Amino acid sequence: MKSKAQDVFEDFTPPASTDGSYLGTQKHMKATRQHLERKFEKGLADTRARLKAAKVKVGLVVARETIQLQASLPIKPGDRDTKGTGFKQYKISLNIPASLDGLRTAEEEANELGKLLARKQFEWTDKYLGKIAKVSNKSQTLGDVLEEFETKYFKTRKLTEKSKHTFSYYKDYLRRLIGLDTLLTQSEIDKKLTELTGDSAKYSAVKSLKVLKSTLNLTSFTLENFKATQPKSQARDIPSDEDIIKNYESFHQYSLTRSLTIKKNCLDSWKMWEWVYGMLATYGLRPRELFVNPEIDWWLNPENKDNTWKVHPDTKTGYRETLPLHPEWVYLFDLKNVEPLKLLKAQTDDRTSFTDINTIRVNCSSWFRRVNIPFTPYDLRHAWAIRAHMMGIPIKAAADNLGHSVEIHTEIYQKWFSLENRKKVIRQAVDKKDDMDTLIQENARLRAEVEYLRQALARHQISEVLST
Repeated sequence: MKSKAQDVFEDFTPPASTDGSYLGTQKHMKATRQHLERKFEKGLADTRARLKAAKVKVGLVVARETIQLQASLPIKPGDRDTKGTGFKQYKISLNIPASLDGLRTAEEEANELGKLLARKQFEWTDKYLGKIAKVSNKSQTLGDVLEEFETKYFKTRKLTEKSKHTFSYYKDYLRRLIGLDTLLTQSEIDKKLTELTGDSAKYSAVKSLKVLKSTLNLTSFTLENFKATQPKSQARDIPSDEDIIKNYESFHQYSLTRSLTIKKNCLDSWKMWEWVYGMLATYGLRPRELFVNPEIDWWLNPENKDNTWKVHPDTKTGYRETLPLHPEWVYLFDLKNVEPLKLLKAQTDDRTSFTDINTIRVNCSSWFRRVNIPFTPYDLRHAWAIRAHMMGIPIKAAADNLGHSVEIHTEIYQKWFSLENRKKVIRQAVDKKDDMDTLIQENARLRAEVEYLRQALARHQISEVLST
């Protein structure tokens, strides 16, 4: 059942261009923020209208990211009655956040204050004077706030498979790297972050703590001493087309030596992973894009003459149709074979949660290692991007096919363009130029020959005329 917090996102479709890059993430965040701002402005107008219709003599104003009450009140203790009326316009801050949840609280407080004024019972209590109540000294642990973190996180984000995936990563990093028993105090957080040695772990922990801190408005610790810089990517050995074709046989070779004691219903599982390998190589897909609601009926449909694979909308960058760079690989890797597709269907039917899909994705990587393939599933995606560049495919077309922005295609994928590939492209360009020069010379020779024959024919025709 959908929560009330998610009603605000019912008419909102997040942009599908988020690809993990800074620009893509910022675009997604900006669209979400603008949607919430529009909803808040409409909610504020509706709340003011309800208060006015109920003749509540309390207004609402927004200042410093809070909703404040505004009313004509008895002179505050210590204030001067300059007009001699005994009343003055005041703005009362109750630290109500300027959010949709805050609007509900503000309306309740406005009604309560309005009743006190109507009954002439208003008094300047600590609440309205803004005096800070005593706060419990008991510190909270990460485990204490994790449930509240999830609830508030999805009050400002549409609940989609993608947003659930993102939150699950934050929660997992906090559990593993910080620990549920860790107190949310400066000394405890500093200690945990200092103990982390790997750049990747520290980056993930700081990033997740920043989201936790901003979502829950935590003030018990800061992260100013820890700068979260994304670790540099490790060098990759991107496979050539020849390597990809050669290693395709690894799955079948593995099956020949596989233990016969394995369960019968698992004996042919290698066939599905062989198919997955072929699809990743041919289409440059993310592994997850094969496992989230795969449209097998469309894949096998005779009308699918271009052999496009439909990526489901619930994936990282949304719906798209992908095309192969080497159409012949569809047949070379037997990608229309019904047997592995039945195995895929059995693996993915009714499995749509992040955990379910992640389990299959992890199995994909483990199968590559099991059959001794010397590269990862994602390396096949990088190889597709490089192949597209070497074939002269326009960057926009290649980026769209891979489901990411031109920026990430240029800035990230092209860095795996090895020296050997650069040599190959330059050789191709030089050979192409040499071929062009040869064609130009051949064309000039043929033009001269045609001109010679034309003149010879003209002379022959003149000779025949004169002889008659």
